[in-house]
Amino acid sequence: MPGQVKVMIDRIIEQRSKGNAVLASTTQTKLILKGFDPARYDASTPDDPLVLAQLRQIAADLNVTL
Repeated sequence: MPGQVKVMIDRIIEQRSKGNAVLASTTQTKLILKGFDPARYDASTPDDPLVLAQLRQIAADLNVTL
């Protein structure tokens, strides 16, 4: 199902920020530093199992439940 990467990134940002714009920006920056620019992914981005695994690991590191 295409777009799973975008959903996971959005969920990580949403859960980490809890509605705080500063925390959302900080989380986006952390993702960019780890190699995942949220602007590069959209609903039509094909899902790559390696990318999904990396995002699951990042979520675990940030204490986010996907």
